[in-house]
Amino acid sequence: MRPQDSTGVAELQEPGLPLTDDAPPGATEEPAAAEAAGAPDRGRCWLCLSSPCCSRTEPEAKKKAPCPGLGLFYTLLSAFLFSVGSLFVKKVQDVHAVEISAFRCVFQMLVVIPCLIYRKTGFIGPKGQRIFLILRGVLGSTAMMLIYYAYQTMSLADATVITFSSPVFTSIFAWICLKEKYSPWDALFTVFTITGVILIVRPPFLFGSDTSGMEESYSGHLKGTFAAIGSAVFAASTLVILRKMGKSVDYFLSIWYYVVLGLVESVIILSVLGEWSLPYCGLDRLFLVFIGLFGLGGQIFITKALQIEKAGPVAIMKTMDVVFAFIFQIIFFNNVPTWWTVGGALCVVASNVGAAIRKWYQSSK
Repeated sequence: MRPQDSTGVAELQEPGLPLTDDAPPGATEEPAAAEAAGAPDRGRCWLCLSSPCCSRTEPEAKKKAPCPGLGLFYTLLSAFLFSVGSLFVKKVQDVHAVEISAFRCVFQMLVVIPCLIYRKTGFIGPKGQRIFLILRGVLGSTAMMLIYYAYQTMSLADATVITFSSPVFTSIFAWICLKEKYSPWDALFTVFTITGVILIVRPPFLFGSDTSGMEESYSGHLKGTFAAIGSAVFAASTLVILRKMGKSVDYFLSIWYYVVLGLVESVIILSVLGEWSLPYCGLDRLFLVFIGLFGLGGQIFITKALQIEKAGPVAIMKTMDVVFAFIFQIIFFNNVPTWWTVGGALCVVASNVGAAIRKWYQSSK
């Protein structure tokens, strides 16, 4: 529903194009919040519980000022919920990451279907946008599967930090595909992010054979790293597609394509791998439900935050995902992150915060 999903979802979260006001960076799982912040209003909105939706009001209507700091509180709560969902992914035993994705898609589908029926948007979408909806669904669900695999094969903190490299890829893809400006500042933030990822990966040709702090063997750590980077790349691609579609497609329809194609993709992969099986432990089944619930809750609050707060402050507060990941890793897995991981996290977070502040400053001129 993160990173994610970027975290995806009724929740894809997060990352954003070179920090547009509609989509902050850091996304971990699914970038649907980017569109949720500016989706067209059709009746009473189930996310913000107002009619019409508080994200779109008539120009002449008197807009009630939100409570100061409420948007940042929503962002903090969203980061916490997404992080708890990631924790449950890590805690689930003997369930493949792709199967977890399938369960999450089913859960989200049960939520999205009644919303689509109520909003009368249909299930197919505008003719000219269907190819983009399909691409969004396939790329977004792939990002979710990869980040879940990363959570299972490497430490929670390492995987979370690497997924925060998504804004770098978003800027590059937007420059290539949408002809958006790629400034020297963007290049500097890219260098910071790459440095952070290198500190976390610790390639042997630079750092020798030191594997201290890694939960698995170095080969397992490397697989998780590639999965996390792949998730960041696919999440960035999804955000570029969402930007391309703009507000012409209802965000629930976008989520519908995401969960349907994600479920189909999961079933195909599980059939090929022969990994499909129900969790043996009742606790694992409960964790699967919690993954869906916390992911959905995280998406709701990040959507609310984007409706009442500028993208810059939201993007900065969103880096609390990393803080929660460090805390959960220490408390629940008794695994204290190494100084390499801390240094890498500081580089990646500095890149995200710097990009957010720059965009915030430019938009306030």
